[in-house]
Amino acid sequence: MDIRQDAPAARFAALTTAHVADACLRAGVPVRCAPAAVVPVLPGRRLAGRVRPARHAGSVDVFLEAIERATEGDVLVVDDGGRTDRACVGDLVVLEARAAGLAGLVVWGAHRDTADLVAVGLPVFSLGATPSGPLALDPRPAGALEHARVGPLTVGPRDVALADDDGVLFVPADRAGELFDLAESIRDTERRQADRIRAGDSLRAQVGFGAYLAAREADPALTFRAHLRAVGGAIEE
Repeated sequence: MDIRQDAPAARFAALTTAHVADACLRAGVPVRCAPAAVVPVLPGRRLAGRVRPARHAGSVDVFLEAIERATEGDVLVVDDGGRTDRACVGDLVVLEARAAGLAGLVVWGAHRDTADLVAVGLPVFSLGATPSGPLALDPRPAGALEHARVGPLTVGPRDVALADDDGVLFVPADRAGELFDLAESIRDTERRQADRIRAGDSLRAQVGFGAYLAAREADPALTFRAHLRAVGGAIEE
């Protein structure tokens, strides 16, 4: 894969996280999605870039250090343990990330200064907003700049973060090029199918659904996915 920092954003620009998730399934790569509660502060924002992790312990310095180490186009992935009783990210951190050329933030925790974040415009995905900042300083965890947790996932610089209105997806950086190729193929197939539906050719006809139902009568173990693979369909692949 071309590991230039602008490559993920350029390849992802005409794709969706759904396309790439389907590509992971087809390629045998684990589909690693952030929990559905992680949503964009401002709908319509997208991001793609190498993960730059930071584990929060109550002080902003870990974010500044992560940004200091970052390369333009990275995504700051903040691990605050999924807490929503305090905000760990606000307008100053997001402004600093934008000034450093980062692609955006994914926060396993809460944010504040929502109106200011919307004005800044940098994509931020989080568990929601709360007015309170940290009330205590905890010991800095080991490996605070090496990996971050997002729900059940552990991610780090060997991962690429992709996000849009459907959510956040993490893929291995060394498989990203392959996955983007597959995602583009899936996208193109689905667009052709959608165009044919609009022209009056139903999806059932396109995938031979009647033939599938008949074949399933003869072989109850036949799955729709197996049928689609036989006829070259894209859905459920």
